Amino acid sequence: MPIENERKFVLEDDGRLESALAQIPGVTRSLLRQAYLDVPGLRIRAADNDGTMRHVFTYKRDVDGQVVEIETDISVADFDRLWSQRRETLQKARYSWDDDHFHWDVDFFKTDEGRTYFAQAEVEMPEDHKVPPPLPSRLVGHVLAMVPAGDPRFASKRLADRAHAEKLLADIRKTGGVE
Repeated sequence: MPIENERKFVLEDDGRLESALAQIPGVTRSLLRQAYLDVPGLRIRAADNDGTMRHVFTYKRDVDGQVVEIETDISVADFDRLWSQRRETLQKARYSWDDDHFHWDVDFFKTDEGRTYFAQAEVEMPEDHKVPPPLPSRLVGHVLAMVPAGDPRFASKRLADRAHAEKLLADIRKTGGVE
């Protein structure tokens, strides 16, 4: 079973981080449009990777304290059918790279006008790792807080609610961390 084992970090978007990541060799950029369906754990995503579109159906479920995540490609027609059944939706620009045994994604959650309202990094770790690796130097000066493992307030589904995300960010800036 594919077990999701990740840690998240809230980032300060200074307006330069996204363009800086885009300039780094080996970092890929994807534009994501995703929606959550009316059944818990079901998500669809359209990912544009430099003009190559991929449509994905995802099932996520917490099983015995671990998150099982199963993804499969679907047709554009099936994506469009399921899109009509969407609940929460979001758009984000994602910058990704591999670093030894780890995979990093930095997501910039976007308004319909393309403005970033929340930025978050996550590191995917091997199933047996409990402690995240050191932060890549490209992120060190931008981290506001490490998110407690499994904190549902920082799930993309919740961050799709812009008011929720902006309040979280304001609270973190005010208190200096995640409470």
